[in-house]
Amino acid sequence: MTGDRATVPSVLTTQRGDGFSFSRKIRMAQYDRMKVLNTMFDVGLVPVFYNKDLDTVISIIEACAAGGARVVEFTNRGDLAYRVFADAIQHIIDRELDVILGVGSIVDAPTAGLYISSGANFVVGPLLNPEVARVCNRRKVAYAPGCGSLSEIAQAEELGVEIVKVFPGSEVGGPAFVKSVAGPCPWTRIMPTGGVDASRESLQSWFDAGVACVGIGSNLVTKQIVASGDFGALTAKVREVVGWIEEIRGRKSD
Repeated sequence: MTGDRATVPSVLTTQRGDGFSFSRKIRMAQYDRMKVLNTMFDVGLVPVFYNKDLDTVISIIEACAAGGARVVEFTNRGDLAYRVFADAIQHIIDRELDVILGVGSIVDAPTAGLYISSGANFVVGPLLNPEVARVCNRRKVAYAPGCGSLSEIAQAEELGVEIVKVFPGSEVGGPAFVKSVAGPCPWTRIMPTGGVDASRESLQSWFDAGVACVGIGSNLVTKQIVASGDFGALTAKVREVVGWIEEIRGRKSD
């Protein structure tokens, strides 16, 4: 371990029946679990997106990082998405980018293991799966499952989850739900996704309710920005959102 980063990668050599051998890289997370969780909390924003084109993926990640969002979630939505993800991780390593990339939309343990071996620094899901929690815990990778009730949140915390994803945020009760949970369970850390807008008003309501951070998808990484290739606009919007969060929390230094 060097600083907050782990050493990557190791190499697995496989011998085929015809005598031909080949190697493939087996990765581990670049960042330890505590660094990931603390960064999520400190920044307060996790941009969420999917795209099948590697160059576009890299542009989105770099734009978010330039805007101050140091934790980014790539969702497992398309065919062979893990290959795009692995290549994006390699780009981050090669360029030594100051960004923590994780994976979302994970619903089962085998898929979680696939992405962890591809270098995922954290795993997010739309639902709670105890087997995914166990896989992540074995590798000390942060897991944020989607929960829609206090009972599910409690179960997730019993499985070692530090930041619980509330999904879909607006449908389960919005900021009022978060505030209600904080009454009996003030130790719970919540990241709502779905129903969070990239506006000061929306952010104000969620952070006033007590969220640890927020996940924002297409309201931030919009179809228009991706279609136009105007990633400078994405950087500017991310910077604005991060600035609003700092102001709402009373952390703005200037």
